Amino acid sequence: MQLSNNLSEIAKVIREDWKNIAYAAKPYLSAMEILNSIDDMLYHESARSIVQRFLLNAHSWHGETARLVKAHLNNLLNQ
Repeated sequence: MQLSNNLSEIAKVIREDWKNIAYAAKPYLSAMEILNSIDDMLYHESARSIVQRFLLNAHSWHGETARLVKAHLNNLLNQ
């Protein structure tokens, strides 16, 4: 699976795969849907912070797609 670096495109993949999104992860996923780059800002919060908080709350998302997306998001954070 080839993933884009565009956060809104990654959010689409997450929504398609994760059927019962954890309540605590939903606001961060919604924020990711309107972000493009890991370097963007949403009001007073950085995209990096939003992605970090999404990952902290996505521990119940499992499977191959989850593993790949989480690894990709971690790679974006480490760039």
